[in-house]
Amino acid sequence: MKKLTSILILISVLFLGINQEIFAQPTIKNLYTYPFGVQAYTFRNHFPKDVSGTLDKIQKMGITEIETSGAKGVTDEEYKKMCDARGIVIPSIGAGYDQLEKLSMDIVKKAKVFGAKYVMCAWIPHKGDNFTLEDAQKAVEVFNKAGKFLKENGLTFCYHPHGYEFRPYEKGTLLDYMFKNTNPEDVSFEMDVLWVLHGGGNPVKLLKTYGNRWKLMHVKDLKKGVVGNFSGNTPAENDVVLGTGQADWKNIFKLSKKFGIKHYFIEDESEHELENVPLSIEYLKNLK
Repeated sequence: MKKLTSILILISVLFLGINQEIFAQPTIKNLYTYPFGVQAYTFRNHFPKDVSGTLDKIQKMGITEIETSGAKGVTDEEYKKMCDARGIVIPSIGAGYDQLEKLSMDIVKKAKVFGAKYVMCAWIPHKGDNFTLEDAQKAVEVFNKAGKFLKENGLTFCYHPHGYEFRPYEKGTLLDYMFKNTNPEDVSFEMDVLWVLHGGGNPVKLLKTYGNRWKLMHVKDLKKGVVGNFSGNTPAENDVVLGTGQADWKNIFKLSKKFGIKHYFIEDESEHELENVPLSIEYLKNLK
């Protein structure tokens, strides 16, 4: 009898385990788990008309971070107060190449007012569409000096590639040259996914190759079927709602999380930003 009871108990345990295995649902996690941020350029047609009202629109979209250099018509101090009142923080500001060349303290002052930790530059001056090795070499020199200067003032410098840096050079590209010749201690990078794609680069591969040298990201998608070039320019309508373009967001976010990127700024250069940005946010919320 005891033997039969033991057998029945064993069968019950096995049956229960099999059923749990059959009916157990895999854990599905949200892939995007960061604050929603935006690049202020997205609202370039709105800020000149009404700074306060534009920040209201941004707040209502659920955005809590903005990358900005401020707005015309208001002081940096006033802009910061407006953002604070809406629960919007400013992790990153923009700086011009000429300011970096001069090691301008104006960059530091603005960052301190805004409470920003990062300073990004999104353009290297060059003639027409011809970005050369000499341009890259000069930029490396400027960025190494500026990065050191900003680090001494408690800031992290990031260069934002714009597509023209993907011109072939040796066994890689001029962007590879810039990564290899800038000081990792002083110079970091901000990935703009659209411009990487437009220049013929692979965002996933670049994240794998350069890891935590990427500190920031412009979350931006390139229209399907568009074949880019090295111009650093594309019609505004080639900016599309996230998930409808060419970017492999699942693998991009898996890697960006692995390498510690914490600040992501949606940027939409189309003329449909009021419709597109909420749709892009909804896409991020539902990305599993």
